[in-house]
Amino acid sequence: MPGMLGAKERWVATGSVAALLVGMVVGEVLHKNGAQGVVGAFSVAGDLMLVRPLMMLVLPLIFTSVVAGITSLGDPSRLGKLGLATSAYFLGSMLVAATLGASLVTLVGPGFGLSPDDVAALTKSGIERFEAAPKLSQAVAAGEQGLGAAWLQIARQMLPANPFAAMAEGQPLGMIVFAIVLGIAMALCGDACDSAMRVLNGLNEALLRAVGWVMWIVPVGAFLLVASSVGRVGLRELLGPLGMYMAVVIGGLVVHMFVILPALQFVLGGGNPFRFMWRMREALATAFATASSSATLPVTIRVCETEGGCSRRATRFCAPLGATLNMDGTALYEAVAVVFLFQLYGVQLSMGELAVVVATATLAAVGAAGIPSAGLVTMVIVITAVNASLGSEKLPVGAMGIVIGVDRLLDMCRTTVNVWGDMGAARVMTRLAPDE
Repeated sequence: MPGMLGAKERWVATGSVAALLVGMVVGEVLHKNGAQGVVGAFSVAGDLMLVRPLMMLVLPLIFTSVVAGITSLGDPSRLGKLGLATSAYFLGSMLVAATLGASLVTLVGPGFGLSPDDVAALTKSGIERFEAAPKLSQAVAAGEQGLGAAWLQIARQMLPANPFAAMAEGQPLGMIVFAIVLGIAMALCGDACDSAMRVLNGLNEALLRAVGWVMWIVPVGAFLLVASSVGRVGLRELLGPLGMYMAVVIGGLVVHMFVILPALQFVLGGGNPFRFMWRMREALATAFATASSSATLPVTIRVCETEGGCSRRATRFCAPLGATLNMDGTALYEAVAVVFLFQLYGVQLSMGELAVVVATATLAAVGAAGIPSAGLVTMVIVITAVNASLGSEKLPVGAMGIVIGVDRLLDMCRTTVNVWGDMGAARVMTRLAPDE
């Protein structure tokens, strides 16, 4: 029954919250004592214990979950309704998130309140960090081709020549499209595909059982990952020159997560959003610790179906699709980061230019999972679009280095919002695709 937690679920739920708090304290102690060797060891251990086991299960689980969800719908016309409703929900919530981010950063103006010395120091360290990162040149080259080129790459990933090669390369979008097509074909085949359906449903249940085994070590992995993240940069960054910028990002994420998305869920008939959020705390804690929607996906699917009262049909369609395409937190973050950087360079964006930021951040967030170095590329796309609207390069792309140093902590926060948006969608779409 939803809400009735067993011993493992209680251990994971309470242990994860405690692990996050203790991890922050330990990470700060390690940072203050310069124990970067220990920080690095914690990061490697957390990756091996939690992130890699979950990532190992993600793509097979996406494939079996989507196929099983599509075949369970029966009538393919029901897939069309579910697909359109889910896409509208995802796009609308991301647009609201980007608008909220752009509005908050414009009202607060964190980039205008810094002294010239602080701006000069941030710019110098940011450019150095940008030039020292080996993968940034590829990100810039891809991002400066514009939004059209990024969408073309996404379209190619949606239609892979070899879906199993795409799966091996860790590209979920092509696997999802292939699974949807296969699921529709199997549903139309009727009795001839019964054996194949039973096999895929069995594999799906086995994968979810394996996820349950990994869940026992979530609190330990969460502690290691959070401690390493905080130990790398230190909590003092929250009070430094970038403190107000981080406060705007986190404040926007809090408003979106605790006000806008719950209101959307309640209005659309998803029940009590805060009771649902409490039941989903295991997935939210995993998202915060791993900073990865994909790594959290197995947990998202399991808790939605067991604790959240979401239908298998809605969960197995919305959750995999959302982990790939629905990025509310990313859209909000991109809008705040880009406007903040323009403010640092003394540029006050007009309403029209802010509209460009909102639209580009929303569309770029939709395609983030389909682009190499996703966060960096999407930021390049937004900066390039705004520079074009200004008629000149008011903001050099290398300025991204200013915010990269504190990105890990913000990534943990925005990933939590991304996953919360996916779970809210599954709860709302349960009305369209209930289990019969």
